[in-house]
Amino acid sequence: MNKVVVTGGSGKAGRAVVNELNERGYQTLNVDQTIPPASWGWALAADLTDLGQTYEALRGADAVVHLAAIPAPEMRPEQETFRNNILSTYNVFSAAADLGLEKVVWASSETVLGLPFEKELPDYAPIDEQQTPYPESSYALSKLLGEQMAAQFNRRFALPFAGLRISNIMEPDEYAKFPNFWDDPTIRKWNLWGYVDVRDVAQATRLALQLDVPGSEQYIVAATDTVMNRSSQGLMEEVFPTVEIRRDLGEFETLLSIDKARQVLGYEPDYSWRDHL
Repeated sequence: MNKVVVTGGSGKAGRAVVNELNERGYQTLNVDQTIPPASWGWALAADLTDLGQTYEALRGADAVVHLAAIPAPEMRPEQETFRNNILSTYNVFSAAADLGLEKVVWASSETVLGLPFEKELPDYAPIDEQQTPYPESSYALSKLLGEQMAAQFNRRFALPFAGLRISNIMEPDEYAKFPNFWDDPTIRKWNLWGYVDVRDVAQATRLALQLDVPGSEQYIVAATDTVMNRSSQGLMEEVFPTVEIRRDLGEFETLLSIDKARQVLGYEPDYSWRDHL
């Protein structure tokens, strides 16, 4: 695979992914509603909720990295978030299958796991891909249905799909705000104090693109640690005392298990806020 379309390549994760793939010798085409500066390379403005534009964007590619979406709950009305995300994802999956692409890597979300863990608590910790899905927004529901769509497209067309359940993405200059979380552990309990460096998102995306794994699989993508300066065990005992902890935890170990991404993709996060503060 050499020619890769990156949808949403103008966004936070998209910019890092385009840079990572370009540095590794891929030919990338950024497809987004916003055209980036010319210095970013090949780009195409397109509305992926339009099937015809989606076909034209993906034509001639070997693979697609689908990141384009309304990126979080509460940014748009619920129905608009769902409409945009589910329709664009269907169009990308459908065009990729019909055009004979070799692989789809796409951004699912940690939100399918039950964030913000208010109505439903985690089944256990560290939480992993076997956690019961508890979508609590139209955004999370669109991602969960995207995972189910991927499974059915794979069944029908034998096209491999890798869905990345990406945690809260951070760029290095955002680490300065982390001390604001430390006095009150409830501020960031909504995703079990998780995060991931944008450069590690790019790494996980590249690995998922390179690896020859059939089927349709999901992988949690997070940092190795939490955003907090206190122990992970202590955080769980204080904030989620009734949740089962299934193994001994490292002092600051992530509570969003990345074991599957490590074992299958070879993912190993390189970056932590602790290297910056």
